[in-house]
Amino acid sequence: MPLAKRIIPCLDVRDGVVVKGICFKGLAEVGDPPTLAVKYQEQGADEIVFLDVKASLAGAETLRASVQKTAEQLFVPLTVGGGIRTFEDVRHMLRVGADKVSINTAAVANPSLISRCAGAFGSQCVVIAVDAKRTGDSWEVYTHSGTRPSGRDVVDWAREVCELGAGEILLTSMDCDGMKNGYDLELTRRIAREVSVPVIASGGCGNIEHVTEVLSAGEADAALAASIFHYGQHTVRDVKEALVERGIPVRRCS
Repeated sequence: MPLAKRIIPCLDVRDGVVVKGICFKGLAEVGDPPTLAVKYQEQGADEIVFLDVKASLAGAETLRASVQKTAEQLFVPLTVGGGIRTFEDVRHMLRVGADKVSINTAAVANPSLISRCAGAFGSQCVVIAVDAKRTGDSWEVYTHSGTRPSGRDVVDWAREVCELGAGEILLTSMDCDGMKNGYDLELTRRIAREVSVPVIASGGCGNIEHVTEVLSAGEADAALAASIFHYGQHTVRDVKEALVERGIPVRRCS
């Protein structure tokens, strides 16, 4: 029996407030992190992702407070990312209630951080966030919230992080992010076929059909979405019911 696909609402957090933008820019406030997380859990979300889009040292304590408050009310896994710079940052987020920690910039700068965290906490806790931007026929890894090109090829980096012990890849198409025109199916499918760990597709979801496409044609293991949930266009339950109708295996909503 095929593994159930996961539906994961994403909460981009800045200074303790959930925000949403287009192509990583023009962020607007949309709500309170714990309140939205619990709302999506009640709708049937398989997991929740918090990403600190400001990722400043000053905002670290605010994020930790939000994580702790949210974790106390959740029974689905909570992944936290943004501003995770060190092994101690990972340890602290897990201690305040995160089930998984997402790392991007620090992993590119110091790949050994991946293997160290996987060895200490287990690969299941280590999610590598990959922000990808197309350059001709390939994609380049970007860091620092999508502001700096790393010079690394996305496919090569995906393979490397898996060899180092990453348990999942959170793959975001910067070109599609916030545009609501659909996920980058080519990018997602390419990475899904190159690695043995689950791939979470992110960036571009505008409707239920986009979720269907990325979980089938895109071969993703999970779909991350924000706008369609934040603005009340669809509920998680709506998405799952539509996927069941299309023959895509998901965990049923209670």
